[in-house]
Amino acid sequence: MDLPNSSPRAANPLSPSAFLRGQKLSLPSTTDPPGPQNPPKPLVWLIFGATGHMGRSLVKTALSHNDLVAAVGRTFENSYESMKELESEHDNCIGLLCDVRVRETVKAAIDLTIQRFGRIDIIANCAGYGVIGACEDQDEYDIRNQFETNFMGTLNMIQLSLPHYRARGTGRYLIFSSTSGALGVPGLGPYCASKYAVEGLMESMLYEVDSFNIKGTLVEPGHMRRDDIGDLVSPSATIPSAHNLSSPLPLYGHFLVKPPSEPYNTPTSPAAHARRMLMWLGDKQPASAVKAAELVWQLGHCSYPPLRLILGTYAVESVRDRLKCIIEEIEDWKHLSFPSTDQQPPLNTGKEKPAQKSDGENTATNV
Repeated sequence: MDLPNSSPRAANPLSPSAFLRGQKLSLPSTTDPPGPQNPPKPLVWLIFGATGHMGRSLVKTALSHNDLVAAVGRTFENSYESMKELESEHDNCIGLLCDVRVRETVKAAIDLTIQRFGRIDIIANCAGYGVIGACEDQDEYDIRNQFETNFMGTLNMIQLSLPHYRARGTGRYLIFSSTSGALGVPGLGPYCASKYAVEGLMESMLYEVDSFNIKGTLVEPGHMRRDDIGDLVSPSATIPSAHNLSSPLPLYGHFLVKPPSEPYNTPTSPAAHARRMLMWLGDKQPASAVKAAELVWQLGHCSYPPLRLILGTYAVESVRDRLKCIIEEIEDWKHLSFPSTDQQPPLNTGKEKPAQKSDGENTATNV
C-alpha cells in the first residue's frame, strides 16, 4: 500500500500499528488530520461488521488510540458470548450483535451504544456480502441478499442514526464501499450494483445533511491483505478458545463463491474473473488492512474528510483507468450532443423569401 509516512511515534501494544515498525501513515494536511495542530479527543465509534478482517483492524486501532468502541458482530456468525468477552477485556469496548438487514437490530445497536457511552460520534459500516459468479447464475435470493446487506443495511444505519446526529449538530459516517462501487467487475455484477447504489445514496444524502454538520466518507479499498493477526482485543492470546476471535478469517471473507453453470465454466470465462483473482492473490493482497485501519481512524478525527478515500495501488490505478475511459468516450461521442458549427442548420435571418401560398390558401389567421 503505497502511502506517505510521517514521523514515528511510540505504539500502544494493543495497536495493529505495532506491526508497522513505528511507521505512522497520515492523511494529507488539507484534511487537518489528528496531530499536534489538531489533538484528537476520545470519540465514540459504532462499528458494524466488527469481526471481519477490516472491521477487526479498525476496532483494534480505535481502541489503541483510547477511543470508545461499540463493536457489532453478526447474529448468524458470532455468538453473544464472544462479543461480550470484549467487554471483560477492554473497558472502552462493548460487544453487540446485529443483522444489518433487520432494522430492529440496527436500532438496538444504536440505542445500546448511546445508553452505554451517551452519544455516537462515528458510525463505520464494515459489514458487507457478495456472491462471486456470473449474473445469469445468481438467483433471486443471492441478488436480494446482497442488496439487503450492502444497500439496505447502510440505509438502515443512516436513517436510524440521523435524528441523533441532527440533535447533536454533528456526526460522521465512514461507509466501506469498494473499487466494485466505482467500476464493473465480471463475476461480481449484483455486488457491484449494490455498491454503486451505496455510493449514490451517500453522495446524495451528504448534500442533504451538510447544513447539520454531518459528514461522511466512502472508503474504497482494493484487495486487502489480512495482516491483522491475533485476537480482536488481546494480542497476547495464543490459544483460541470457543469464544475468542483469534482464529484465522475465511479465505474469501464475506464472499460466497457460486459454482458456475456450463456456459461460464471455461478457463478464460470473464464471469470467472473474480474467482480467479481471489485464487491468484490468496493472502498476498497488495494493500494492508492494518495500514488502512489507521487511515480510517484518522478520517474519524480529521476536520475536513474527503467524499472518497481510495486505498491501495490497485484501487487507485483501476478507478483512475476507468475514469480515463469514461472521459475518452465522452470526447469521442460529444459531437452528437454538441454539433460543430458546420453541422448546424443555418439560422433564419428574416431575409428569406416567404413561401408561395397555394391558390386556395386563406391568408387570414383565425384566433
